[in-house]
Parts: sequence; structure tokens; C-alpha cells
Amino acid sequence: MALEFVGGLWTNSLALLSDSGHMLSDASALLLSLVAIWFASKPSSPSKTYGFYRFEILAALFNGIALFVIAGFIVWEAIQRFGNPPEVASGSMMAIAAVGLLANLASAWALMRQGDVKNNVNVRSAYLHVLGDALGSVGAIVAGVVMLAFDWYAADPIISVFVSLLILKSAWGIIQHTVHVLMEGTPSSIDQAEVKESLMAIDGVKDVHDLHIWTITSGFDSLSCHVLVEDGKDCQGVLQNAIRLIEQKYGIEHTTIQVESSAIHHREIKV
Repeated sequence: MALEFVGGLWTNSLALLSDSGHMLSDASALLLSLVAIWFASKPSSPSKTYGFYRFEILAALFNGIALFVIAGFIVWEAIQRFGNPPEVASGSMMAIAAVGLLANLASAWALMRQGDVKNNVNVRSAYLHVLGDALGSVGAIVAGVVMLAFDWYAADPIISVFVSLLILKSAWGIIQHTVHVLMEGTPSSIDQAEVKESLMAIDGVKDVHDLHIWTITSGFDSLSCHVLVEDGKDCQGVLQNAIRLIEQKYGIEHTTIQVESSAIHHREIKV
């Protein structure tokens, strides 16, 4: 980061300066992700009955917003340069960008090897930050080649905008996912209608209502519902079958299932 910042000032390259700023955000994002993992490991308490698992989601949301802000700043700065692109020391710029690329690829490799970049939204957001940096370094190298070969200095802000758009795409995906989790949305890998049909297929079940499926944090889904059982059926046996079904078929271990009979009535729940 320091090398690209000094190098960007020295070579007058927006691509290097933007990548340096992106690296600064990434260092903060990685630290935030690490703090989130530490918080998530803390035990639950009477006031935080789910513990601090949600902090990982909040950290991922913050990282996604940070990516948006940084990409917006890069685009704005690039627009200012389009009219009169300054001369850039392209040879030195490429050498510095190459060092940045190697550093980012090493970081991305470490995250892929040691972390779950596919299912853990917190680790995934950190991984996308690093990938965005790597793209920034590649863009700086490409811009350097173009400027060195054709003296076309508009390539520097153009590449910066292109990289920013790629960063925005990744950031939008993170923000969408984290907001969905915070809104208690059904996990994308689970079909609520299918879950209800599976529960209805259990012998003795007459109806399933007030079914809610949500995510506490990445890899930790929860389910709650009311199951109406035929009178005379073994309610505890039906409950055990429902618990086993949800765990084995859908991978949800945290379930709260209320078993009801025709004699039990309660007010209609709003959601």
C-alpha cells in the first residue's frame, strides 16, 4: 500500500493511487473481519441470547459499503482527468503495480486456502476486497503498457473506471446478501415451500403454519414453526421426526417447533 501510494505520487498515476487507497480500505476490512470472527466466538449472554454471531454480518455490510465509497471516489477522480490526462511515468508504474499484484495474489491464495470464501460472507467480503486490489494492480499494468507503447495517457483514468465498476459489482453482491440476512430473509439455498411440504408429509401432521427460516450468520441457519398434529397421534414422535427431517435434509440444527392439537388455539400472528 505504501509503495503504491508513494509510487502513484511519483509517477502521477491515478491507477496506482486508487489501488493504494483500495489497499488501505482492505487492510481495514481485513482487520474488521478478524475482529468480527473474534466477537463471534464470544459466548451468548442473557442480553445477547444469540451471542455475537451477527457482528460478522455487520462487518461484511460495512466492507461492502466501503467498497462502494472507494469505487465512487476513483470514478470521480478519473472523470476529472479525462479532459486533460497528465503524463505518467509508465515504466515505473508497471513495476510498482507488479509488486502490488504479487502481494494481492498471495493474500487471495491464503484466504482461499484457509477460509471459506464461498459460504462465509465475512471471509468472502475480505476475499473480494483483496481480489479488487489484484484487479486494480492488473489494470495499472495494462494502462502502463498502453501508455508506454502509444503515449495515450487517457488509459490511466479509463482503466481506473473499469476496475471501479468491477469492484462495484462485487460490493453490490455483498450488500444485497448482508441486507437479506439482516432482514431475516430465508437462506437462498433453502426453499420455504419445499420445507413446508416435507413437514406436511410426516405421518400425523395436519398443518404447518408460522414457518420462519432465517440466518443468524454464515453457516448458521434457524427455523421455527407450528405443527398441527392429528388428535390421538404421538406428538413427541412427530416432533422427533420433524427435527430429524430438518437437520438431515436441510442442514438446520437450530429448530424451534411448537406441536399443537385441535384443542390449542392462539391469536393469529402478524408475520
